[in-house]
Amino acid sequence: MTRVLAGPYCTQILGDLGIKNNQLTWNRADVIKIEHPTRGDDTRAWGPPYAQYTNGEDGPGESAYYLGVNRNKRSIGLSFQHPAGVDILHRLVKECDVLVENYLPGSLAKYAMDYDTVSKLNPQLIYASITGYGQTGPYRNRAGYDVMVEAEMGLMHITGSRDGPPVKVGVAVTDLTTGLYTSNSVMAALLGRARTGKGQHIDVALSDCQVATLANIASSCLISGKKDTGRWGTAHPSIVPYKAFKTADGDILLGGGNDRLYGVLCNKLGKPEWITDERFKTNAVRVKHRDTLEELIENETRQKSTQEWLEILEGCGMPYAAINDVQDTLNHEHVLARDMVKEVEHPACGTIKMVNTPVKWSDSKPGIRMPPPTLGQHTDEILGETLGMSKDEVEALRNEGVIA
Repeated sequence: MTRVLAGPYCTQILGDLGIKNNQLTWNRADVIKIEHPTRGDDTRAWGPPYAQYTNGEDGPGESAYYLGVNRNKRSIGLSFQHPAGVDILHRLVKECDVLVENYLPGSLAKYAMDYDTVSKLNPQLIYASITGYGQTGPYRNRAGYDVMVEAEMGLMHITGSRDGPPVKVGVAVTDLTTGLYTSNSVMAALLGRARTGKGQHIDVALSDCQVATLANIASSCLISGKKDTGRWGTAHPSIVPYKAFKTADGDILLGGGNDRLYGVLCNKLGKPEWITDERFKTNAVRVKHRDTLEELIENETRQKSTQEWLEILEGCGMPYAAINDVQDTLNHEHVLARDMVKEVEHPACGTIKMVNTPVKWSDSKPGIRMPPPTLGQHTDEILGETLGMSKDEVEALRNEGVIA
């Protein structure tokens, strides 16, 4: 019962983990996506771009946003504002191990779908609630959006160029980390249930997850009692040189993380004399003379193309990387060698490309078993096979507008 990004990302991870092992037996995670019967998940309308329909269906197609976080799921179009819709949800709750929802705290109670109600129907249920600010606290009733939480919980303040304004991260990273934390917590709760036989309510807030992922920056503030050091762009506050530099046709990130690696960089730049320069001999003095050294390095890197520098630095042992756009990333030889882009057959759009699940396993084989579903694609299947409803019952519900 989730929409947009954090919840669907969590449940897609759980769906990915429904796998076939090498003995050809299935450990299948059956993820059922409850959607509004006419408009579905909000992100179905978030385009362009769309994967265009190839089956003659009207409309622009399936949005790329929706397709990116909804594989390995079945979709049922269901209105739970109708009592018959709530009855279906209650019947599903009795059959399910996990329920994930991302509604405002307390708002599902009027549909009898709050944890206190459904845990009585299924005491073993793991019920995960994803919200902006959690089930408790003064902000509990606020709607949570990634960019707002990035701003309010510190991330935006430390993101951006040194002298520039605060900026958001290029993807909705707070939503994504919240989805990761939730999927991990669901798995832990299932392990706990295997020991105790009891389900539980998991309260996951974007705000909490964002504070947690401030990581070493938060720790520095807590230990020192001082403010953070602000935005550093691609640079590091206490290591020099460690940032992106302009090339003749783009940018390259260079990481002289210690004195030895700094020496490697100097030699590759054709400036071995910088190694013994009193202004740059140790990291401490390099930090002190940051602006001078970084300007000298960029004067050199601008003389060649990014590809030329990549060839010069190949095998040197110092960290370096081209700064690629997303299309270049998806066509990167290493990304393709790691099988991170897959072609999938979609029932309405034909062959589409998707980013694969990232973790490689020695025995199990997680992956894309099912393309992202069309709205209500599996309604009849779920009601008939999972809940044992007759075709006449299903058709009557469809005629009443309860399902799609």
